[in-house]
Amino acid sequence: MKSHRLARVSEVIRETAAHAILFELKDPRVKGVTVTRTEVSPDLQHAKIYVSIMGTEKEQQLTMHGLKSAAGFIQTKIADRLTSRYVPHVTFVIDEGVKKSIAISRIIREENERRATHNSPVPADHATAADTDASDDPEQPPERTSNNPH
Repeated sequence: MKSHRLARVSEVIRETAAHAILFELKDPRVKGVTVTRTEVSPDLQHAKIYVSIMGTEKEQQLTMHGLKSAAGFIQTKIADRLTSRYVPHVTFVIDEGVKKSIAISRIIREENERRATHNSPVPADHATAADTDASDDPEQPPERTSNNPH
């Protein structure tokens, strides 16, 4: 199957699932859910819907249980929207990418704050050639930076 058709089907599934989760599900367990992406098998038999869930680990597990319970309902909504012979079997997967990117951002921010408060110079093992310029020594002539001998 052509990859652009798979991409279109994947996008329709993502939009339909997101709309159904946000506006049509009445399950109180399902809250704070963002549909990030979908993956569809080449034969259109299976679809993985990746979701990001805000909250504690326990709230995430409760929300996933609610989503698994609502998989048939969401699959029916997808069937109404798709005009294909098969409707993919839907499974939900927690997308850890958002959580990891938040953690990385926090680490970078903390490191920048640590460097700003300590106002420390660059450590010797991280020194670059520009930091140890030979022009500081008056006895040595400056180095040539060009490979061109003329």
